[in-house]
Amino acid sequence: MIASREVVDGLKQGVLVGAAVLVLVLPQVRQHAWRAPAGMSPTVASALQAPAPEAGSPPDGTQATPAPPLQRRLELGRERASRDVRRVAQWVVDAADNGDRQFVILDKRNARVYVFEPSGKLAGASPVLLGYAAGDDTVPGIGERPIEDVRPQERTTPAGRFVAERGRNARDEDVVWVDYDAAVSMHRVLTTNPVERRLQRLASPTSRDNRISYGCINLPPSFFEKVLWPRFEQRTGVVYVLPEVKPLAEVFPGVARPLQLARKPGVSGPHVSGV
Repeated sequence: MIASREVVDGLKQGVLVGAAVLVLVLPQVRQHAWRAPAGMSPTVASALQAPAPEAGSPPDGTQATPAPPLQRRLELGRERASRDVRRVAQWVVDAADNGDRQFVILDKRNARVYVFEPSGKLAGASPVLLGYAAGDDTVPGIGERPIEDVRPQERTTPAGRFVAERGRNARDEDVVWVDYDAAVSMHRVLTTNPVERRLQRLASPTSRDNRISYGCINLPPSFFEKVLWPRFEQRTGVVYVLPEVKPLAEVFPGVARPLQLARKPGVSGPHVSGV
């Protein structure tokens, strides 16, 4: 029994001595563990010796400031939009269907486009040229066919909700792709065929002569460059193409449903592009 006590006492003393040695030695080890090689810049050496930032912290060590909640409100200003445009725009804002992205509403019946900030504030509106044929659907596989093989009755601008993004078409032109598989995009008005008088059609006071394209949405160059294009520079956006044949609620069922008050997190209140 006495021998056992002596062993235990000896172990305790050994632990205490070991702890004391560590207290004396560790600071020296930390001080001399790493030295910058000769010729290394002091700035680089200091950066290498600095402790790594915590996971999720900004590189400069500052605390990240969360983005304020998006204040959502439909603001059309003096723009006299159609009833269907107002209904869809109000639903997008109330339901936060666009998330935190800019959105576009295309009114085919009136050949007019509306570009909105993510909050619901109108950034601009403009007349547009649309597909020659009336209709809300596209022919399957039409985006893979040569443009000259697309028949007049097939030249429709499809209706629906699309996630759109910047891109280039086969002619190396700037476009915002609406339906990539169907080769439908928004782009500057094409004037390669003077007989079509596309600029004159855009400038006319009526929308009855704005059906001329193969399905794409032709915009005035200034509107495309100053209003639409910059808003798709950093991210995708949502494009809502209103139907002209089908009922609105068939294409956008959310317009007819009672509003759900739940919000999304962080949110409150080489194809040839058709010509």
